Parts: sequence; structure tokens; C-alpha cells
Amino acid sequence: MSDGYTMDYLKVNKEAWNKRTQVHVESKFYDVTSFKKGKCSLNPIELNQVGNVEGKSLLHLQCHFGQDTLSWARLGADVTGVDLSADAIEQANLLKKSLNLKAKFIESDVIQFGRENTQQFDIVFTSYGVLSWLPNLDDWAHTVSGSLKLGGEFHLVEFHPFNDLLSGYSYFSKNEPDVEEEGTYTENCDGTKSTTATWSHSISDVISALIGAGLRIESFVEYPYSPYNCFDGLQFVPNLGYQMLHNGQQIPLVYSIKARKSA
Repeated sequence: MSDGYTMDYLKVNKEAWNKRTQVHVESKFYDVTSFKKGKCSLNPIELNQVGNVEGKSLLHLQCHFGQDTLSWARLGADVTGVDLSADAIEQANLLKKSLNLKAKFIESDVIQFGRENTQQFDIVFTSYGVLSWLPNLDDWAHTVSGSLKLGGEFHLVEFHPFNDLLSGYSYFSKNEPDVEEEGTYTENCDGTKSTTATWSHSISDVISALIGAGLRIESFVEYPYSPYNCFDGLQFVPNLGYQMLHNGQQIPLVYSIKARKSA
């Protein structure tokens, strides 16, 4: 991620997420008030997949302003969160202080973090809308692998690219990103737009990158429900989440991968 055009895109996306952070902190979507009162921001998919984190070190990549990171801390993990946005990291530290929780937050893009990091963790976790901001999944996967102890677990929960395909984006990766002027997904964005650069990644790209970085895939699961109402055309299904139908059939909205670093 050191070539000139990528660094420009990093700057563009950092500015976009700095702008979004305050909007998100004040949104009903993130509901910081309830979080401060003890509500867990994690969903059943990741809670069931990751399992007991008591006493384990956990690295959260692309942590935004830290709610999920601090939810893992509440569950007993020794957490470190990494995010590109300086404003998000600032808000994460304010949230940590207000809740008197122990956590470390680092401002960095994930590739640069991987190059500089010397600590290894029991668990690396990342979730929901993270991969499209990365131009190179091989570099990302090596950050994941290099941050894991031998035998450590990687957990990814991500939006399924099938929905992006139906929205007119490429399913397969391209050299150049999609550069757009877009708002954000919370209810209070009030038409404010930012320039963003995103990249398409097929699921095979994700799995191949992880295998290439020395990780063993232990599970891959696709889900027809999203825990978040963050796309156009979603329908609420009680006790399950939000679904989308195409020609009367459910489309996959979320997938999860569990991988392990082996010798």
C-alpha cells in the first residue's frame, strides 16, 4: 500500500471516516446511550462463533469508534483496536474512559499496522463492512497471520458481496476502486456526502488470501439475514433480522469465516 495512488485513496477514505465518526456517535443506529448503560453491541453470529474470550488477547481490526472492541473487553478479553480514522480512535478512547474499561486503541491503516506490529494475539477479529476498504487482500491476510499466536484464531463476519452485485458493483476484484460521493448508513446522515474509494472482493479472494498467509480455514457459513437495516430493500423478520428477496428467494447477506494459524 505504498504506491502513490493507493496512498491518495487512503487519505480520501480517512477523511470520509473522520467525517462520519461524529455522525455515527450521535446516531440511533449506534445508540451510544444504551451502550453506556451496558448494552452489548455484538451480534449472535460473532458471539457464537468466537465463543469465550475471558482472559484472551484480542485484536480488533478496523474497529471504528470502539463499541465492539469494548464489548469484547466487557466479556473479559484483553483488547486492542485499530482504525484508520483519527477521529474514531479519539472517540474510542473517550468511550473507554467514560466506561472505565481497559483497552488499547491505535490509529493506523491495517497494512501499516501489520508492518509495524510486534505483538501476537490469541484472537484477531474484524466485522461488517471492512473488506471493501482494502485494495489488497494478500497484504491484509498477512497482517492477520502476523498478528496471531501459533494456534490463534481469526474471525471474520462480513456483508456478503452478492448484495453488492445486485446493486450494480463488480463481484470480482478490479485494479481500480469504485470512487463515489456517498452518504453514510445511519439515519441521521442528513444528506451529507463524502468521497469514498472501495474495492470489490469475491469470497474466493478472501479465502485464498487467508490460506496463502498460512491460515487454515475451519468454518465458512453464509446467512440470509443481516443484523443491521443498512441496505435498501431489506425486510424485517422478527427474531431473525433483515432479509432481502430476489425473485422471491432469499439472498445471502452475511458470511463468516473462522481460520487458525497453524505450524
